Amino acid sequence: MEQSHAMSQNPPALSRAEQIAKILDTPRPGEENILAYYEHRLGAVSREPRLMLLPLDDHLAHRGDGIFETIKYEFGRLYGLDQHLERMRRSAAGIFLEPPCSWERLRELIIGTAAAGGSATGQMRVLLGRGPGGFGVDPAECPDASLYIIAYRFEPKPASWYAAGLKAFRSSIPAKQGYLARIKNANYLPNVLMMRETRERGLDVPISFDGQGHIAESAVANIGLVDRAGVLEVPESGNSLAGTTMQRALELAEGVIPYRARPLAEDDIFAASEVLLLGTGPDCAAVVEYEGKTIGAGREGPVCARLRAMIRADIPVSGVPVPGLVT
Repeated sequence: MEQSHAMSQNPPALSRAEQIAKILDTPRPGEENILAYYEHRLGAVSREPRLMLLPLDDHLAHRGDGIFETIKYEFGRLYGLDQHLERMRRSAAGIFLEPPCSWERLRELIIGTAAAGGSATGQMRVLLGRGPGGFGVDPAECPDASLYIIAYRFEPKPASWYAAGLKAFRSSIPAKQGYLARIKNANYLPNVLMMRETRERGLDVPISFDGQGHIAESAVANIGLVDRAGVLEVPESGNSLAGTTMQRALELAEGVIPYRARPLAEDDIFAASEVLLLGTGPDCAAVVEYEGKTIGAGREGPVCARLRAMIRADIPVSGVPVPGLVT
């Protein structure tokens, strides 16, 4: 009787056909947000989210051995595509990883996957991993790198969200080590813990600091300050990732908004007339409160409003068009 009971607890063994059928019949969270995806092993795009699967022995899955980029597209145009790809090349070089195709072909695949999704607005997640081949830590287990490209739904924030402003706090999670901080690697555990802490505190924006007490970054965006003279100040820290939105914002600000980079401490946040959050999703949003204290006038300031307007105007101008989606 005991042996029979023990045997009944064993999971069933499925045939290939049964497994595929079961996968297709099993709902999964978030499937309604998947527009299209590409896997290099298959060499094709699919729109069936229940078959969007990652091999468990891909070192990307069990070691975090890989890199990624998130690229927004609006008006049928991929914003900052080449800047994201250039950063991805730097990240790949930082972990001695090459994609399973040329970088030029990777660019084509991103555009093609976005087109297959059929939506003029969305985001792309591009994952480049060490590849499947074993459950060890040695990269030599993996004969070929893996590549996954996903187009998924993205809803730009409404005007009311920007008008309300964001509330920030000092995260207890320290900034990443300099070497890893400058690589957009797939190990985002510190960022995950920062967002968990954010939800626990009922706030919006975590800000991490490096070992010298200087501002590093938020969980998924960069931080900028505006001093009392109206100068945009960018944190200069070796423990943060160079954001593509921040870089483009500075290019657009050239000759229009004065700016400089320097190490910034927590006291600089309290003294600032504006605190900005710059990233792929929000473009540029105002932080109106930090650690319970009001920043500036407690609402979006002129530099934030102008920067966001410039970024919004830049998307349809400089974005790379996706065939069939341009509006």
